[in-house]
Amino acid sequence: MKTKLLIAGFFMMSLFGVTQAQVKIAIIDTDYILNKISEYQSAQNTLETMAAEWQEEIEVKFAAIEKLYKSYQAEAVTLPEDIKVKRQDEIINKEKEVKDLQKKRFGTDGDLAKKRQELIKPIQNRVYTAIEEFAAEGNYGLVLDRANSSFIMYVNTKMDKSDDILQKLGY
Repeated sequence: MKTKLLIAGFFMMSLFGVTQAQVKIAIIDTDYILNKISEYQSAQNTLETMAAEWQEEIEVKFAAIEKLYKSYQAEAVTLPEDIKVKRQDEIINKEKEVKDLQKKRFGTDGDLAKKRQELIKPIQNRVYTAIEEFAAEGNYGLVLDRANSSFIMYVNTKMDKSDDILQKLGY
């Protein structure tokens, strides 16, 4: 694994060295850009509020199930077998319902992911379009995002064009 990373690193460094003389390079920080956009902050706050409400709803339901289970445990010794089975099934079904709700809310295709797509994706698309336009206008052949790149070790602040992108977006 380390060998592959070293090879990839050397490749990127050699590519960078070769292209530096031929291609203009810009560095941006999409986290910085997005955090300066008020719509993005508002969308993030909306998502956080929704997630907190849904999490609380799920925790309340799990607490109710826990209460049912403790009640069942306390009474299990005195209950007839058919009632025990019925109560066990009730607890299992309620737990399954809550787990399904949890998956519906927080799963990869859940409500939170859909809402994130609805609120955040258009903003990200605008930023991406602004980056493309900036690169085309400035004749940049390579634009690197340092926000999500763990291999960029150092960036000269003169190369950081994040503020130019924000200006292009009107911020």
